[in-house]
Amino acid sequence: MYTASSSVSAPPRPARIRPQAGVPYQDPVRPAVAPLGGGRTRLGVRGTQPAVSGRLDLSGPQGAQVRTALSAVLRVCPEFNPVQVLRRSGRSVLLVGATGRATAVAKVLVDLSPRSKERMRHEITAYRSFVRHRPPVRVPRLIAADPDSGTLVIERLPGRMVSGQRHPVEGPPRADVHTVLGALCRLNQWTPPEECFGRPLDYVEHMSRDHELGLLTDRDLDDLQKLLHGIAQASGRGGGFQFCHGDALLPNVLLSPAGPVFVDWERAGWYLPGYDLATLWAVLGDSPLARRRISQQAQLQGPAARDAFLVNLMLVLTREIRLYESAAQRAVGAPGAAGAAGEEHRLLLRRLHDDATMARNAVRAAVGTR
Repeated sequence: MYTASSSVSAPPRPARIRPQAGVPYQDPVRPAVAPLGGGRTRLGVRGTQPAVSGRLDLSGPQGAQVRTALSAVLRVCPEFNPVQVLRRSGRSVLLVGATGRATAVAKVLVDLSPRSKERMRHEITAYRSFVRHRPPVRVPRLIAADPDSGTLVIERLPGRMVSGQRHPVEGPPRADVHTVLGALCRLNQWTPPEECFGRPLDYVEHMSRDHELGLLTDRDLDDLQKLLHGIAQASGRGGGFQFCHGDALLPNVLLSPAGPVFVDWERAGWYLPGYDLATLWAVLGDSPLARRRISQQAQLQGPAARDAFLVNLMLVLTREIRLYESAAQRAVGAPGAAGAAGEEHRLLLRRLHDDATMARNAVRAAVGTR
């Protein structure tokens, strides 16, 4: 990631305790909930059940939530014929169905907090922008949307997720990582109109918040501010921002015969160079070879791009620590919190803190060379 003397490439780790079957690292933002009529999946993902078979269970309290979501979908897409529930969580409901001869996925917000509604609005804006400005990677086609009710309907594309886990216990195949990296590089070189997507991340605000929470020390904050200042000077008035997916997690990438497909665009926009690479690096803790390749890719454009990658990496890692520590606090006293899954959760948090230490050392080394 930096020079050989200050690399952020993790040394080989001892063998880790594997979770019981079917107990992966769970996404702290989107907890796995036993869905009705199919396996856990994400927007635009081909599930384990046939796309045109299955049955909706509309009975009981859970059925009431599905009925509410279905009503919202039918208001914006009357031709939507529901088939099954792909996922239910505290944040949204995903339904698969048909619109004419095409298969579609509908996403309806359950959490109507201002933050969730703003993310949904941003995702809808992204899909609408893709109609006029086609990205260099495959994306689902927009069918219907209503930002006010938090409803989005898109086509359902075939493909398999690179990984179903936010932090894979076992690294994905090298060929899959190569494919994802190639697609991300093409996407990062794309230059759509900035007003279509904006800048989702306020770097100064994010750093200040992490500092207040104790995730960044005084020196960390000072070092990151120095790197930001140097990046701005090297890149000119525009700051050298690049277009990023913003949430380049492996479950958000489908591998199809026609090429990789990216879904979940609620964080898409302009970031400092290397944000997508930093996100991918952060979740591949058990793939040292993949991390080394990502680090090399981040340095190809020179010192300013390297420093931007390091800034992004520090903020991505503190975000992951914050998410999983919050999830751990919510899980205290919850049924099933102990056991193999709880141990894996603790190991993941320890790894994230170790990664943050490596990134912190690389940031300090970068500041020392300025």
